[in-house]
Amino acid sequence: MSVFLTGFPGFLGSALVDRLLDRRETVRCLVQPKFRDAAESRAAEIAGDDWQDAIELYEGDITEPGLGLSDDARETILAETDELFHLAAVYDLAVDRAVGEAVNVDGTRHVLDVAENCDLDRLHYVSTCYVSGRHDGVFGPDDLDVGQSFNNHYEATKFEAEVLVQDRMADGLPATVYRPAITVGDSETGETQKYDGPYFVMRWLQRCPGVAPLPAFPGRAGTELNVVPRNFVVDAIDHLSEHGDADTVYQLCDANPPTIPELTRVLADVTDTRVLPIPATLDLAKRLLGTEFGRSLAGIPPEALDYFTHPTTYVAPNTRRDLAGSGVSCPAFESYVDVLAAYAREHPEVGSAAMT
Repeated sequence: MSVFLTGFPGFLGSALVDRLLDRRETVRCLVQPKFRDAAESRAAEIAGDDWQDAIELYEGDITEPGLGLSDDARETILAETDELFHLAAVYDLAVDRAVGEAVNVDGTRHVLDVAENCDLDRLHYVSTCYVSGRHDGVFGPDDLDVGQSFNNHYEATKFEAEVLVQDRMADGLPATVYRPAITVGDSETGETQKYDGPYFVMRWLQRCPGVAPLPAFPGRAGTELNVVPRNFVVDAIDHLSEHGDADTVYQLCDANPPTIPELTRVLADVTDTRVLPIPATLDLAKRLLGTEFGRSLAGIPPEALDYFTHPTTYVAPNTRRDLAGSGVSCPAFESYVDVLAAYAREHPEVGSAAMT
């Protein structure tokens, strides 16, 4: 029997394949044809010149029924998969509704259909803390539909996708759900595949000559931005997928996240830039940053500003319980932000576009 994974050669998927090979001789990955070359290069980085012995690539697409696999490939996957990791999704705050529906919702439905026809020990599904939408209050692993509104189509479609997963779980599909918070680069190397989230502000401060204006929203000083590094997310999924419980939701978040003012101070310190707060309403700041001049100057997309006023706090009792004694924990953002900033300075070629 074998493990099958979607989302390779993506940011989290690539790192997770590397970990899975520590306990599996072979990992099979679904790869879109347009990413075949990138997948082969990434596989060689992970497993060396003879990577084909460890990583098997199957061309397909989660937006198609049967995952777009050939008949022979689908027969092999259905017959031999006992563990399935579904990571493929569009991670883009500005995603078009139709694209989000096709990839995040329909894609998850197609993966679930395949999973139900495998003799699975467990499905591992990577969701996001932000299925919470703009829930005003504490959002825990037992919460899902709490009548929330959503900041964008990314959040809404990931919510709809997790509803599908939890419905199948209720019908008996053995599954574990992982909800990472905003995921940034590796806390030890800074490596990342894209600059988004807090990078938008960091990159703006790095470009400014000593002083940088930023919108400030009166009355929102307590807003938290929950950020986690990639290696924590991968370490946690790696450990929990082997030692955690099925039929469980694990929120992978920082137990003590910085508030927006604290985050701003840390980013200002690491970029040696003084922040000039500009009091504004959310609508006004979005309009200004959404202009051609605003986009070209600051490079902070209007969609990102919603998280400067995000009203939700995340808790992770299941994660804390089942990671106890493992040595896996989320580091404080300020303990590794200098590594992220150094990587961003040294790698200006990295963009902010999502893999779709």
